[in-house]
Amino acid sequence: MSIYQDAIIAGFGGQGVMLIGNLLAYAGMNAGLNVTYIPVYGPEMRGGTANCTVVVSDDVIGSPIIRSPVSLIIMNGPSLDKFQPQLQDGGILILNSSLIDPAQTDKDRVKVYAVPVNEIADGLGNTRMANMVAIGAYVQATGVMPVKQVQDSLDSVISAHYSHMIPKNAAAIQAGADYVIANGQYA
Repeated sequence: MSIYQDAIIAGFGGQGVMLIGNLLAYAGMNAGLNVTYIPVYGPEMRGGTANCTVVVSDDVIGSPIIRSPVSLIIMNGPSLDKFQPQLQDGGILILNSSLIDPAQTDKDRVKVYAVPVNEIADGLGNTRMANMVAIGAYVQATGVMPVKQVQDSLDSVISAHYSHMIPKNAAAIQAGADYVIANGQYA
């Protein structure tokens, strides 16, 4: 079975969008897959818009540019407005329902997973792990790779100085995956 998954991950600067894009790329590389990762920053890092594109494949990747993505991880409303129209019919949308009303999605055209990532991260003790909850939900919903592969790649993106945070981030990834297992698609 061939593996191909592309994603646009988008939100405000400071929500950890680039970190989880980088994590997904490293997890793919660590699994022996081909990957591309392209970060795009808005006018300001924290508070401005930020997005990145990630392609993971077991075949050669022809282009890192994604015009019509197979999947999206959307962390804020402006990103939903910008990228949802580009999502392929039947594509997967991981939506931060902590900040965005799922009724704003095109659920008749795409598969929406409305995940309250901020609340889940709060429950784990740190709202800043909302991005990790989102990537866990994404990996579970797409099946691009095992959740454990992403958890095992955390040391590729978290510096040794913060290595004590790896178990907490791994738990946040698992919490996102568990939420998708328990709740499925938004209907």
